[in-house]
Amino acid sequence: MTALLELHNVTRRYGNVKALAGASLKVDRGEILGLLGPSGAGKTTLLRMAGLLEAPTSGRVDFDGHTAHADKKESLALRRRMAMILQKPVVFSGPVMRNATFGLRVRGYPEDQAQRLVAPVLETVGLSGLGDRPASTLSGGEVQRLAFARATVLEPEMLLLDEFTANLDPANVALLENGVRRYRDGGGTILMVTHNLAQGKRLADRVCLLLGGKLVEVGLADEFFERPATEQGREFLNGTMVW
Repeated sequence: MTALLELHNVTRRYGNVKALAGASLKVDRGEILGLLGPSGAGKTTLLRMAGLLEAPTSGRVDFDGHTAHADKKESLALRRRMAMILQKPVVFSGPVMRNATFGLRVRGYPEDQAQRLVAPVLETVGLSGLGDRPASTLSGGEVQRLAFARATVLEPEMLLLDEFTANLDPANVALLENGVRRYRDGGGTILMVTHNLAQGKRLADRVCLLLGGKLVEVGLADEFFERPATEQGREFLNGTMVW
């Protein structure tokens, strides 16, 4: 498969703290890559590197064959080909429809066209008919589904997910996971941080295990969950890892 995103020996320091220590990773077009590891392992830092939101202290990040951060204008253009959904997304004041069309309007779409484009996406995540409802009145699960619609209506080439279903009930998790599958089936690429091992097993094509800012194992999801190749992987899965 062809790589869409590549991290080459990326290091990221915050003062004396090394959050990433020489991480090299390839994300192939059309795959769901799950990023696993205990809290503090560097997963969110790696995700921000992948999303071009931060520049590495050393190393290189390439997206679609272009080196990021070498030119600010080009890096911004590359970033616009991605979208990120956080564990606690931002909800703007105003109705659901106004929130859902935000990205399209920023990119110059007229309001009526933006609403036509977002309507089927809202239906996909179970928010059809709530367009006039104040977004501030939505439940946590509804807010996350709104964030998913707002991101995916832009048809990004790559979607970055940071614990996007944490603390949600099973019904909301199922709706969002189905949305992820549809996005991938439409040709999208996903890098997903999750602490939910069952979710990683359900969704990911490949997984990587991050410990202490280092990638210690990368492989097919089925093989990792059934037969991890490293002692760290076995300890992580059976809950005996001391961290």
